Amino acid sequence: MPRFVILRHETPNSARGPVHWDLMLEQGTVLRTWALAEEPSAGRDIAASQLPDHRLAYLDYEGPISGDRGSITRWDAGEYQPVSESADELHITLAGRKLIGAAVLRQQKTQRWRFAFST
Repeated sequence: MPRFVILRHETPNSARGPVHWDLMLEQGTVLRTWALAEEPSAGRDIAASQLPDHRLAYLDYEGPISGDRGSITRWDAGEYQPVSESADELHITLAGRKLIGAAVLRQQKTQRWRFAFST
């Protein structure tokens, strides 16, 4: 099964705020990535922004980010299973240390995304 990681990204000089969480899903040779505005938890609908694909190295990396872009720590990691995908919605199941259950990423009309997780 492909892997996922959620990184707590401390970014003191970012327009996103001082902290956000990066959800990264392994897909082939890259990590599909979304920045989550809040710490993921069951029953919450969280604002998300799709980011450019990242390198697979982030599955295992913790520490400072080059270019004075803050630092990251691994918040959760494990495997995920794609369930279904359309142009504006991605359903997956997560089997991590903290998150075990179903997750949905939905693109809004504004091109923003929402992330929802349930156990």
